[in-house]
Amino acid sequence: MIKPKIVKTELLEVALPLLRPYSTGFGTLKDRNTLFVRLETEDGLVGWGEAAQVRDPIYLEEWLNGSWQFITEYLLPMIHSKSISSAEFSKLALRYRRNNISKFAVETALWMIEAKRAKISYATLVGGDKKVIESGACVGLQNSIQETVESVGSKLALGYNRIKLKIQPGWDYKIVRAVREKYPDCMLMVDANSSYTLKDVPLLQKLDEFNLLMIEQPLSYDDIVDHSKLAQQIQTPICLDESICSPDDARKAIELKACQIINVKPARVGSLYAVQRINELAQKHKIRLWCGGMLEGDLGKIANLAAASLSEFSLPADISHWETYYASTFTNLDSLFSCPQYTLNSKFGTDLDVDEAWIKKFLVRKTTLHKAN
Repeated sequence: MIKPKIVKTELLEVALPLLRPYSTGFGTLKDRNTLFVRLETEDGLVGWGEAAQVRDPIYLEEWLNGSWQFITEYLLPMIHSKSISSAEFSKLALRYRRNNISKFAVETALWMIEAKRAKISYATLVGGDKKVIESGACVGLQNSIQETVESVGSKLALGYNRIKLKIQPGWDYKIVRAVREKYPDCMLMVDANSSYTLKDVPLLQKLDEFNLLMIEQPLSYDDIVDHSKLAQQIQTPICLDESICSPDDARKAIELKACQIINVKPARVGSLYAVQRINELAQKHKIRLWCGGMLEGDLGKIANLAAASLSEFSLPADISHWETYYASTFTNLDSLFSCPQYTLNSKFGTDLDVDEAWIKKFLVRKTTLHKAN
């Protein structure tokens, strides 16, 4: 593989124009800043990646300002003025513990360059063969049961087939019952965002009556053992999300029978190579996968779509169209979307048109850390 030298690296913080506050078990997002990595090679190829961080370390241990510092001080110097592949970077980055979302931003920018150089689809380069990626819809915590039911109805009317409800203690059984009574045939799942403990088993057992596709991450964000205990006591399939930060986490969860489904957020596991290994584990052990999201902008969604094209990603993804959460966008990715799905063409990820004037409009800060003469 030809590895052209990286001659320019940039890190940009951009304030994505959030349409409305978004509430989950972690809290309410009233604004949404993200980090973009832009790499340029000596022969003019440009690769983009995204670190979809939040302001505070409430999802995982990473946060926006920490990511900014980690990327500028550790990751970008690893590739400046070097000829380096995404695989080489991924291995070198293992010397630093965790910080997976930050690593992912740099690695996927290298993947994009490699796809452009090879003149093949980003998804094909990753190893995916799906051409159509179905997306589900997510309904966050609303002000009332009626608002929740109406929000679900609006998503179904748009064409979405799978609905995810955010739940938390005190906002669970009655909400799910109301939605299920109104939409008895809907493919329905719930996401608890680590809001419950094993003391809540009786309540979680009550959710079995609603024929849910899954309950996502009901217990602690870093737990596998208690999920294994819970899996023996409820009928609803358990999906692990935050607990899976590496292929080894996935292996342990599978061995302990802690889940039947895994939500793979590519950035959370740190690498598309890690996603490939999780896909292999799922194939071997008959575990269902789906691709989650973290309110990324389009640059993060491109890498997620490539991951979702892999063989074991059999359930609808959380890769929303930009109009779901944002007032405007900055790429041509929406040309691939017809609700509720994306259709990946042979140039997917390589014909990306990024409106850098739009990015400049919403730019918070930018650093061109290294530039070769």
